[in-house]
Amino acid sequence: MSLESRLDMLAKGWRGPLVAAFIALLCGLPGLMAMPPIDRDEARFSQATAQMLESDDYVAINFQDRTRDKKPVGIHWMQAASVALFSDVENRDIWPYRLPSLLGAMLAALACAWGARAFWNDRTAMLAGAMFGSGFLLSTEAFIAKTDSVLAACTTVALAALARMYAAHRAGAPPLGRPTKLVLWVAIAIGILVKGPVVLMVLLLTLAALWASDRQARWMKDIGWGWGLVLILAICGPWALAITVSTDGAFWGSAIGGDLAPKLVGGHERHGGPIGYHVMASILTMFPWILLAPAAVMLAWKQRSEPGVRFALCWLIPTWLLFEILPTKLPHYTLPAHAAAYWLIAAAVMAAPQLWSRIAGVALLSLASLLLAAVAIYGMSEFGDAPDLVWTILTAAVFLAVAVVAGVMIYRQGNLRTVLAVGVVAALGHALLVGQLMPRLEPLWLAPRLAMALKRTGLDPQVGRTPGPIETAGYSEPSLVFALGTRTGLGGPADAVRALAEGRPAIVEQREQKEFLALMQARGVPVDPITRLKGFNYAKGDEMDLTIYRGLPRATDLARQPAAATPASRELAAPKNSDALKDEDQ
Repeated sequence: MSLESRLDMLAKGWRGPLVAAFIALLCGLPGLMAMPPIDRDEARFSQATAQMLESDDYVAINFQDRTRDKKPVGIHWMQAASVALFSDVENRDIWPYRLPSLLGAMLAALACAWGARAFWNDRTAMLAGAMFGSGFLLSTEAFIAKTDSVLAACTTVALAALARMYAAHRAGAPPLGRPTKLVLWVAIAIGILVKGPVVLMVLLLTLAALWASDRQARWMKDIGWGWGLVLILAICGPWALAITVSTDGAFWGSAIGGDLAPKLVGGHERHGGPIGYHVMASILTMFPWILLAPAAVMLAWKQRSEPGVRFALCWLIPTWLLFEILPTKLPHYTLPAHAAAYWLIAAAVMAAPQLWSRIAGVALLSLASLLLAAVAIYGMSEFGDAPDLVWTILTAAVFLAVAVVAGVMIYRQGNLRTVLAVGVVAALGHALLVGQLMPRLEPLWLAPRLAMALKRTGLDPQVGRTPGPIETAGYSEPSLVFALGTRTGLGGPADAVRALAEGRPAIVEQREQKEFLALMQARGVPVDPITRLKGFNYAKGDEMDLTIYRGLPRATDLARQPAAATPASRELAAPKNSDALKDEDQ
């Protein structure tokens, strides 16, 4: 039996979309299990979810004692359910917070294949979903506990349902029934509850582009606008009303005026870029399938009047252009449009790419492979130790092997075996990078190392030997709060001195040491450094030198402390200049 026949058997019915989801699972799982909590967005989302579980307040979104009026509540509910089912909030394990993102990636890959089947055969549809699930961007977002993987799932499900309605219209068939419409509007409603109006924006842009290209809009009246909007209100309305009452309307002012509007008028929080940013970033975000991007462009031009290609272009181009025009840019912004690109890429595989497109694709993939190999080597040279050398060599070699395997395509026109080999080797390279090499670069992961050092020295308040909470001065990333607990103090040298006088541990960064030691001397508090850790704060680009101090309280010092300064009553808020509150998520 030929490879093509085996793939056809595997792709029949729902097996094809399920295979695509399984591939997304395999590609996302290594990072989910191995990567420590990532600053700043993932740690901030996870900590806010942890506080929901601790407080039993599932309406307000908070980081320590400050509100996070940025994004809707959907992802926090999903994470809270995952933690409640599979772990415990006191454990501070990151993997259950990541499960909704992994499931989102699997659903996105499944929906990509399901939607493609409206226009192409089962094999092409399965290939599209599998490529989406194994692409570098989605397989990376699959293990990061934030909104983007789930948003990609909601958008892909909604547009796949719309695609099936469009295919029925182009084929002259009767409008599809309520199940497909229900899938469309439920996906839109959940997408709004996860990240606001992005999914609805993509839908409207696609519909506008289809109207402009077809000059027909009659079929669009049959997608269920009336009860669809009622469904959105039913799903999103209760929380919207509750958060309005809870914050006296402040949530909407902050979310729209403080988060959304600045992204529309400037490079918000230093995340700017020129037009063309996302095209250039796609060399890596669509790795390894950038190999087939030139062939997909050629196919899209030649077959632009075909229903499937037209729908994919009307989905892909307006959404991509909008994100290119917006001044605020991050690589994951275009993820809601990636499924459309993979439809075209999968169709190009089956169409036997021309020689020039194969050469161009291999050149792009070779560049991406060199960049990823360079990242592995640079990470080892800057942050690795001798035992990490083996994993560095393996990771770099596998990424370079991707380009070598892809080079076979120059000589073998449309060889499906070569395409599958590229996917397998690329997935192995990604697994080595995020599952082995990066977690071993210990200087990057300061928060988990500090938590382990506190446990090892008996200074973790959870052990019960010392009172809490822990105070920090000079290092205040969200991952530290997630690792050490909600009440972790993110103050300055004076707060660290007060903590030590109360018998609580303190962590002080070298830049704060001079003021800290002067205050310690002035207070007459004994200095008892326990251990010292060095690392790199990648969120700020700063070298860090942290010392853990053990508190040695004296009765005279404790007697002089006002009641308001005791651990039970002192308000442990992150100060306004805290790193934990900077660079809010995108």
